Amino acid sequence: MLIMKLNEHLKARGFINQFSGDSLEKILDGEKRTVYLGVDPTADSIHIGNLTVYMMMRHIADAGHKVILLVGGGTALLGDPKETTERELSDEAQVAQRAEKLRKQVSGLLDTDVQIVNNADWLKGLGLVDFMRDIGKLLTVNQMIKKEIIAKRLKDENPISYTEFAYAPMQGYDFLHLFENHNCTVQVGGSDQWGNMMTGVEIIKKRVGGEAFVLTAPLIVDKATGRKFGKSEGNAVWLDPEMTSPYAFYQFWLNVSDDDVEERLKIYTLLSLEEISEFMRQMQEAPQERVAQKALAYEVTKFVHGEGAAESARSVSEVLFGGKELSELSKEEVGMLKTEAPTYKINNGDKLIDVLAQSELVSSKTEARKMIEQGAVSLSGVKITDIDFDITDADMENGVAILRRGKKELRVLTI
Repeated sequence: MLIMKLNEHLKARGFINQFSGDSLEKILDGEKRTVYLGVDPTADSIHIGNLTVYMMMRHIADAGHKVILLVGGGTALLGDPKETTERELSDEAQVAQRAEKLRKQVSGLLDTDVQIVNNADWLKGLGLVDFMRDIGKLLTVNQMIKKEIIAKRLKDENPISYTEFAYAPMQGYDFLHLFENHNCTVQVGGSDQWGNMMTGVEIIKKRVGGEAFVLTAPLIVDKATGRKFGKSEGNAVWLDPEMTSPYAFYQFWLNVSDDDVEERLKIYTLLSLEEISEFMRQMQEAPQERVAQKALAYEVTKFVHGEGAAESARSVSEVLFGGKELSELSKEEVGMLKTEAPTYKINNGDKLIDVLAQSELVSSKTEARKMIEQGAVSLSGVKITDIDFDITDADMENGVAILRRGKKELRVLTI
């Protein structure tokens, strides 16, 4: 295995979008630093758009740097400016509840002795006059209105409140607080946070003459649609299993396109670059096998939900789409199958032709008869050509059977 410096490793995996200072090597490969990532609890869970920076932090932590997660219990009460409209102010109790959920999620992702702090602990007691004198005097309005989102709102004549305008100085104050109290010299975030993050570097330099740095990870987009992953796009895939089930999570990654899969493997898994290259070689030789997508789906699901959930999601997926037998599923996996796949309840002895029509696998009994006669109907992998076939207990395995019309349309039958 090729041994790389951390800065080379992160670049090779596609994590580096921008960095401040003259040298990425100086930031990452010199002295061991304290690095922080800030997240505002604006939802009950992390989604995969956020996950990019957590994966970047995981590699940084694995290289021996100390990591801090800053949960924005204070800044979330204000709201980071959006490109077009102002965010609604969040309820304080809800923010606190979300902050605790995020703390638990992140502890599992980073797999290290991560220090978790909440900026509500210092921001809520911060005096307005002191803040304006000590921090406000260090920043110019001339520069603040040049920040990307602020500039866009002003150009488009979308009103921006002073609360939103003051968000960047508040985030910058967080960096100063961590710099002074935790010797934190590096902040990591998404590329859309560059302006806010650089405010912190400026405050630290002007207030205490210190040197601090920021690194941003790229926003990950679907190459086919150009859409990013996130709440605002309406396509968020959540890490909380109550919001996106492990099976649905697995299926999302399994359906990644050939054009995107290598990038996703490098960003979202802990597989080595050599292992990823081997999966890509296999994909080139037999693209129909989708070995790279299968590796991606399994590895990310294992990383987020654990090995057991990944194994179950893979088994259920293979029963539905890959030729695995129902008899090979555990009781828990049968439960996942019944929850995740389209299910239809029948009575013992129901006629196949009726079940096809009533479950809406076909539009009518006439079409059902035609499909059966053409050999397009199967029950748990066995082709059925008898139009008078009755479905009974004997056709069930672990209490279920899979009725298919063609290769893609199916119903999981229960009695």
